[in-house]
Amino acid sequence: MSLKRKIASKFIIVAMVISMLLQTVAVADTVPYVTYNFDYWEDVVYTPAAYVPDGSISSKSLNLDKELGTIYDIYVEPTTRLIYICDYSNSQIVVVNGVDYSWVATIKEFFNSETGMMDTFNHPQGVFATENGMLYVCDTDNQRVCYFTLHEDNTFEYTGHLDRSMIVSDILAENYVFKPMKICVDSAERLYIINLNEFQGILQLEKDGTFNGYFGTITVTVSFWDKIWRTISTKAQKEKSTMYIPTEYTGIDLDDDGFLYASYLDQTGTQAVMRLNSKGGDVIRKGANQNVAGDIVGVSMALNQYCGNNRINDVVYNGDGMYSLLDNLRGRIFTYDAEGNLLYIYGGIGNQDGTFSAARAIETNGDQRLVCDINRNEVYIFSPTEYGTLINEAVACRYDGDESLAVEKWAQVLVLNENFEQAYIGIGKAYLNSGEYETAMDYLSLGMSRSYYSIAYKRYRNNVLKENFNLIFGGILVLLVGFLSYRVYKKAKNRKYDD
Repeated sequence: MSLKRKIASKFIIVAMVISMLLQTVAVADTVPYVTYNFDYWEDVVYTPAAYVPDGSISSKSLNLDKELGTIYDIYVEPTTRLIYICDYSNSQIVVVNGVDYSWVATIKEFFNSETGMMDTFNHPQGVFATENGMLYVCDTDNQRVCYFTLHEDNTFEYTGHLDRSMIVSDILAENYVFKPMKICVDSAERLYIINLNEFQGILQLEKDGTFNGYFGTITVTVSFWDKIWRTISTKAQKEKSTMYIPTEYTGIDLDDDGFLYASYLDQTGTQAVMRLNSKGGDVIRKGANQNVAGDIVGVSMALNQYCGNNRINDVVYNGDGMYSLLDNLRGRIFTYDAEGNLLYIYGGIGNQDGTFSAARAIETNGDQRLVCDINRNEVYIFSPTEYGTLINEAVACRYDGDESLAVEKWAQVLVLNENFEQAYIGIGKAYLNSGEYETAMDYLSLGMSRSYYSIAYKRYRNNVLKENFNLIFGGILVLLVGFLSYRVYKKAKNRKYDD
């Protein structure tokens, strides 16, 4: 390499570092939380912010006469761009325009055509809407799910409900308490309901009340050491020990292909979300470190404020295979790609805008994220930075099969954060798919991806063998002929001496 090229190369590297530092400093001045990720060695690596606070939805912003109460849930219907806010303490649903965040309607008192009287909610906890104009409300303390139809003038008509008396099941006991908390409805109008104090799984029901069974039952595993401890424990110690019961679900959401994402209170420290297929089987992918539960858990990280078990209490599908988990313990949002790789983290606990007192639910509105704070009675809005936008676009390009554009986006990500291993891996995967195995190996080694590097190396080795087959085979043949000739010569020479 010439001296000029060496100087130019060093100048580019220095420019990249300075650009990254300037981006980090600029973001640090406006973001009230630390943004970070984990590298291959599971060490904390500080990063530019992927999302930043961008206002909030509140009583003041909506010009409401009465204050919003405790917000338990939120749902954004992507076709109509209507936002449904589930106000638990005021027993109402507030509807907001998802484009300009203006007030649209409030559903608090409605005419019940089944009783011929006016009706109200009693502490609703969940809400869901479909593109065909159906609204489902988990009217929790009334022990029912209410159905509404959206009309063109943005008014809502009560069209029915589902309660325990209507559920047809040989499995559920007669005294089974039906108190729905969260709900999702698929394209076949099947209802997926998280019920209060239900540990068997998610209820799968038809709209008419037919019970199809439990969906996504979590299998509880007991560690080897726990088994030994329970074997040698006294009766008193066993009674005081934690009972091993299935974990309760905390949030659900559907993706574009009909898979159900379900978050739950994690016991293992490595998985707090499932991606359930039509049979209720978990097909989530966990990434290289096998962790889809937020922060990394490890003995060596016990004193690190960015590590340890989180309390994941909601999940949202963002599109293009990406999903986000909401942590109530530290107020953080963790976003993953379809392969279970952690892309970025943002949010925190605090008193500033963009931090939370008690985060409850998360939703996607276009490229923005909405998070409910049940103590402050607000919905916080987060918008992507250039860094976050580029990562989202790079992941989307690969998800859609546009590898060349994905490489371009990942390269721009590396200008902002040259330590982001997923960017190197993303570029490496693109070169791997295009058959440029040697280049792929270079990027995959920088991304510390042993599995994909191994694939690239094997394909590179096979190509080398294939391209040089005649030369290699000819060389082996020459060596074999030489070896046999030598053996013949040796035998002849020995026979001569014997004679």
